[in-house]
Amino acid sequence: MECPHLSSSVCIAPDSAKFPNGSPSSWCCSVCRSNKSPWVCLTCSSVHCGRYVNGHAKKHYEDAQIPLTNHKKSEKHDKPQHTVCMDCSSYSTYCYRCDDFVVNDTKLGLVQKVREHLQNLENSAFTADRHRKRKFLENSSLNSKLLKVNGSTTAICATGLRNLGNTCFMNAILQSLSNIEQFCCYFKELPAVELRNGKTAGRRTYHTRSQGDSSVSLVEEFRKTLCALWQGSQTAFSPESLFYVVWKIMPNFRGYQQQDAHEFMRYLLDHLHLELQGGFNGVSRSAILQENSLSASNKCCINGASTVVTAIFGGVLQNEVNCLICGTESRKFDPFLDCLRSFTDLEELDETELYMCHKCKKKQKSTKKFWIQKLPKVLCLHLKRFHWTAYLRNKVDTYVEFPLRGLDMKCYLLEPENSGPESCLYDLAAVVVHHGSGVGSGHYTAYAGHEGRWFHFNDSTVTLTDEDTVGKAKAYILFYVERQAKAGSDKL
Repeated sequence: MECPHLSSSVCIAPDSAKFPNGSPSSWCCSVCRSNKSPWVCLTCSSVHCGRYVNGHAKKHYEDAQIPLTNHKKSEKHDKPQHTVCMDCSSYSTYCYRCDDFVVNDTKLGLVQKVREHLQNLENSAFTADRHRKRKFLENSSLNSKLLKVNGSTTAICATGLRNLGNTCFMNAILQSLSNIEQFCCYFKELPAVELRNGKTAGRRTYHTRSQGDSSVSLVEEFRKTLCALWQGSQTAFSPESLFYVVWKIMPNFRGYQQQDAHEFMRYLLDHLHLELQGGFNGVSRSAILQENSLSASNKCCINGASTVVTAIFGGVLQNEVNCLICGTESRKFDPFLDCLRSFTDLEELDETELYMCHKCKKKQKSTKKFWIQKLPKVLCLHLKRFHWTAYLRNKVDTYVEFPLRGLDMKCYLLEPENSGPESCLYDLAAVVVHHGSGVGSGHYTAYAGHEGRWFHFNDSTVTLTDEDTVGKAKAYILFYVERQAKAGSDKL
């Protein structure tokens, strides 16, 4: 709602030194010391618990109104009201006089400035915490990248990715994709491209913001990044060349604010797919597919010709709509890349979604159902972790149980009888996790399996972990790889 009380209540400086230390989402109520749902007063910067905890933020507002009852009405409006608070986790604004959440701002945009300052404090706290943990690891026996596994010492060959300023969303996706073997190997085996630019002709060019070179190649920078991982020659790799190419061709991801990992993955795969359709370094797309043993039966054409992206991540859904009056059935085939939803449930369309039946010649009540006609080699499941309301986007923090191996997709298939004994079984390859309270803040990490071991990728830091820890993660994106048929089976 539009609040008329902002000008008299929002008096705090956006960069106020009166704010407590630490991340805003973990600030404590100054009365009961609870760190659940902290709200900060935009008049005096005091922190109290929100309306759904012990209500001390509301009491702070009520106490501030008592001395004003003896003043004249004209004087009352000149006094700060302590009326407006901001949720330190979701950054939504609430007015106690209006008794509602607020969507407008002051003429000087003070509410948004405070919101951005709190977001910066949150991100700085995450960075500082990661720095402390990294220093601890560097000063411990782990700094040599040697761990005890089954009683013997083994080297961790995994390489971390440096955070370039809230780029954990990108790092988590890159580490996950690097552990999908067939996809990663395809790019690593591509021929290198020598990008030439004036005086640097003949040498490998890495793109920076000052070069302004238009002949950038996302495929090439993606290839170089994957090659730098898992070779064990360095503790962490800086993906700045890839990041600047992303800035150039994906304007949505420019800047250093936190981004959504799933959205980034969709854009990344889509742009890789589009670039690969035009060939690569003089080698035709069809030749590359053939060279990497991606048979025609595995191809799935989405937005043009087939590439390694659609061959590995692409599947096909069959959309069935049935007229409830005459029984006429309509079928449509839709390619999909990224998510198994409640598509397979039979759904009766409501009055606003009446189906135009070509037999009845008018809109009729109908049912809709999705079947999976073709499963992808890599099944990517995106869990709904962010919920939109009228004023803000909330984090859904519910734990969802997921199997580490043997996910059976047979019951979702249109023709399960035509599938092989293991062609519908999937094993977990990687998990992306969002830590924090909101999509515009928090932190992303990834768990991934490599050669029988599980690793936790937290930007520059890579640690060995176990299956129990992975299974307890509050997953945001799950990558499942199709189980390969055992030797001696009929599957080719």
